[in-house]
Amino acid sequence: MSATNPTEYSLQGAVAVITLANPPVNSLSHAMRVSFKASLDKAEADPAVRVVVIIGSEKAFCGGAEIREFNTPKATMLPRLRDIAEQMDKAKKPIVAAIGGFALGGGLELGLASHYRIALPGARLALPEITLGLTPGGGGTVRLPRILTVDRATDAILSGTPISVAEAHKLGLLDAIVEGDLLQGALRFAEKLIADGKGPRYIRDMTPRLSDGGDLKAYFEKKRAELKKNSRGRISPMANLDCIEAAVMGTPEQGQDFTTDVFLNKLMVSTESKALRHSFFSEREAARVPDIPADTPQRPIRKAAVIGAGTMGGGISMCFANAGIAVTVIDAKPEALERGIATIKKNYAATVTRGRLSQADMDKRMCLISSALDLSAAADADIIIEAVFEEMSVKESVFKALDAVAKPGAILASNTSTLDVDQIAAATKRPQDVIGAHFFSPANVMRLLEVIRGKATAKDVVATVMALGKKLGKVAVLSGVCDGFIGNRILEKYRVQTIALLDEGASPQQVDKALTDWGLAMGPFAMGDLAGNDISWAVRKHRKAMGKNFTPNPVADKLCEMGRFGQKTGKGWYRYEPGNRVPQIDPEVEQIIADHRKNLGIKQRVISDQEIVDRCVFAMANEGAKIVEEGIALRASDVDAVYLNGYGFPAHRGGPMFNADVVGLPKVLETIKGYAKGYGGEAWTPAGLLVKLAGEGKTFN
Repeated sequence: MSATNPTEYSLQGAVAVITLANPPVNSLSHAMRVSFKASLDKAEADPAVRVVVIIGSEKAFCGGAEIREFNTPKATMLPRLRDIAEQMDKAKKPIVAAIGGFALGGGLELGLASHYRIALPGARLALPEITLGLTPGGGGTVRLPRILTVDRATDAILSGTPISVAEAHKLGLLDAIVEGDLLQGALRFAEKLIADGKGPRYIRDMTPRLSDGGDLKAYFEKKRAELKKNSRGRISPMANLDCIEAAVMGTPEQGQDFTTDVFLNKLMVSTESKALRHSFFSEREAARVPDIPADTPQRPIRKAAVIGAGTMGGGISMCFANAGIAVTVIDAKPEALERGIATIKKNYAATVTRGRLSQADMDKRMCLISSALDLSAAADADIIIEAVFEEMSVKESVFKALDAVAKPGAILASNTSTLDVDQIAAATKRPQDVIGAHFFSPANVMRLLEVIRGKATAKDVVATVMALGKKLGKVAVLSGVCDGFIGNRILEKYRVQTIALLDEGASPQQVDKALTDWGLAMGPFAMGDLAGNDISWAVRKHRKAMGKNFTPNPVADKLCEMGRFGQKTGKGWYRYEPGNRVPQIDPEVEQIIADHRKNLGIKQRVISDQEIVDRCVFAMANEGAKIVEEGIALRASDVDAVYLNGYGFPAHRGGPMFNADVVGLPKVLETIKGYAKGYGGEAWTPAGLLVKLAGEGKTFN
């Protein structure tokens, strides 16, 4: 089907079938909208047509708007989805949406404008616009609250999470669940409508209601108060609620007019939406490696082995089992192996208890996980991932042993977070098969996978592990070899600034609050207490002994020497009451910091929240620029993908590099140069790429 006519029209007796044919997701591009409207007009004008069926493929009904057209003239060129939906509201012939695969965003709105809806059992139905900083602009705010209850529809719109087919059927969003061939099921449904003499049924004529029958005005007041407390600097949640309220409390026309205005003039042009769309495309762009063609043959991955049954090893093993890949967990210590398998079972059981996994699925996944005490159990594995202690000598020993037992062509991967993958590969006679696969803890939850390409790593190994990351449900980002790779190398610069800010006059609570108010999920000091300050203490001592990448942190060392490891000991940077994770300011810590400043001869000064934010996030962007300049990262958007998916960077800020673009690179450079004249100036050497792009008036992305 050509891009200028991306729908197919056919007659099946008295049923007109309009097939959406705009692969891969049948997005509602301008060309699709024009073609669809022409087909709809044709069906309406044909007196022989009694019912209209809209269908995509069994894998995709419609994925919604064409995001690449946003902020271009095509996004608002007629006919808009709104116009099509309103035409369907006036249609005199019943329209049936036959949903296979997914109906997302504008795709579900097309279904809501239809008069009847049927779906295959595994279909996904969602209005996920809020994940892009937008609101459903094609009628979702008007129709979903009318066919569902207002509160259930609001939850769906504000979360963007799918509504299951079973729930959709129960609530009346779906009229039938079809087994077998979708088109044949749709034709049977259409023929029954004809036989029963049923005409159109318009959702917009339904009366909005709450599930408990309560007062709508009071509901929206309560919901608005909740959002003010929890939106964390985002504008789209409140804007979505405003649109739903306007659609529910006013007429459908008033609600749609209000939503259209908010969509076009507030949300689509917002930095938040641009950042979230940047994140969306960054994830997809990260999968593209310029020197490795998309059709590069990959090595088959049917069986995996994980060396180490600790927290990381267990989490990585769960990733494979979740993807349906058999995995063997290997650990030389029987008690560690037993503890590791027990933890995996406990994690799965907790997911079952929360209703997010069935007992049958848990049992199936546990059957895919086996255990062993000897490396020989990895002899038939297609990929072996080492997850042992972060010590080069230990890893070299493991890889030397794996070299002797692994089958030819097996991929040998290290879960190292900082160490030299080339040095690890040199411990084997097959460096072309060695790669870094840095999972983030907890590995079965965190989305990021840093794939570390060594100088000898074969292209098919890179292609295989990048594709494997996607199969495991990860965002795989390629990195070159350097200390800390992309993520932890930048994190070190962030930490340097948080330490310097304490030295100069800020308090832990001021730093944490400034950064969380800006959008970070947690501040650095509260995060240290949560993770355990003894962990970073051990890393510092190790790096000091190794003589590289070492940043002293005397205050943190003092806290650890006092046994203040964080939440697990009740004291860290903060004090914690028994059974309460809320951090409390501790005068003892304030005195330790004051004594440290006195020893350094630094007079405490007033530091603004803006300086705290700028120093932390600009330090990240500056180091990110150096990483791109050196070729460690392929592109600036890869740096953003790493930080958005592995380090809790606020999604609505788009990542450290995108945020720098928004601020303006000339301003970022000027600010950095200003900091270089003050305390810790050596930390503020501007990246050459930053200087170049700022001078040319360009951006990172």
